[in-house]
Amino acid sequence: MSAPVAIAQDPPAYKLIGTLALAGLLSGLGIVSVYKITLPTIEANKAAALESAVFQVVPGAERMERLAWRDGQLVPEPKGKGDAVFAAWDGAGAFLGYGVPAAASGFQDTISLIYGYNPEQGKVLGMRVLDSRETPGLGDKIVKDAHFVAEFDGLVVSPKIELVKGHGEAPTRWTPSPAPPSRRARS
Repeated sequence: MSAPVAIAQDPPAYKLIGTLALAGLLSGLGIVSVYKITLPTIEANKAAALESAVFQVVPGAERMERLAWRDGQLVPEPKGKGDAVFAAWDGAGAFLGYGVPAAASGFQDTISLIYGYNPEQGKVLGMRVLDSRETPGLGDKIVKDAHFVAEFDGLVVSPKIELVKGHGEAPTRWTPSPAPPSRRARS
């Protein structure tokens, strides 16, 4: 005759709950520790990428300064965390323009970019995407399509676009009109 087989009993619920809680605690501590350790490096890399982008969107720039809008004027802000623009100069000290970071909603996520602008000429000097998580093959053309990106180089932003009533299907029925001022219908 064979010996009776011992059936293993399930461990008590408190042991399972304790093991799960310990595993969750250690995992959480690991994630937070890695985040805290790598955060300064990530922020330094983002700052370096932004600085590099300023030099790309303002051709000929050799020096830049971070500026912030305070009390109706641009003032130097060397280490601020808020919104800023970057003034750029060439080697001789001539002002070339501003690097202006911007962000807007894309199809899936926010697209962060920077464009160079020369207010004296009224021109966009260039544009580069800083961060985009759009769908590969569809929304990523803003980064990969060189022809699209090149359209911003030297883009004149004047004359100002005026809104003309009665054109298009906008909810308020006001849309930009390409017609010269003498041909615009006034209502």
